[in-house]
Amino acid sequence: MKSATRSLLRLAALLSLITALGQARTVTAPTAPVMMRDAVADAQLLAKNYDGARVMRIAGTSMLPYFGEGTVVVVKPIDSAKLRAGMLVAYRNRFGETIAHRLVSRETTGWVAQGYNNQQADSTLVTSENLIGVVYATFHTMGNNATQIATSTTPVEVALAAPAK
Repeated sequence: MKSATRSLLRLAALLSLITALGQARTVTAPTAPVMMRDAVADAQLLAKNYDGARVMRIAGTSMLPYFGEGTVVVVKPIDSAKLRAGMLVAYRNRFGETIAHRLVSRETTGWVAQGYNNQQADSTLVTSENLIGVVYATFHTMGNNATQIATSTTPVEVALAAPAK
């Protein structure tokens, strides 16, 4: 009887460990009980305080767990000389897409950027020519669904948090 109980306890402990490991690999976007239109309105109020600040909606999951689908961000202009590794920036890649990723390292001709969930760095370096700005604030919403986007009162530029190209 004692060995059967011990075996059951070991099995339960092993199953708990496997479940915990499986959950640790599941990464979801932070959400808040906030409608997209409200997050956009709040972001626009904040952006008004900074010359050239822009409000963008995130599409993609490469920046999880920090932000993902449906997050609204405020991007403030920044002098490229002030960039540092670890900063989250928005920039335009060589395909003309707006990307929101993290700066990883400095090269002689620009900065290497990469999404937290991407296995490789972006192929376009961030330079003073393609830099839009630094992600200054994030507003989490209930996610990125078509109803929320369609009912948002103001069109918002999209920044991709996507696999590296």
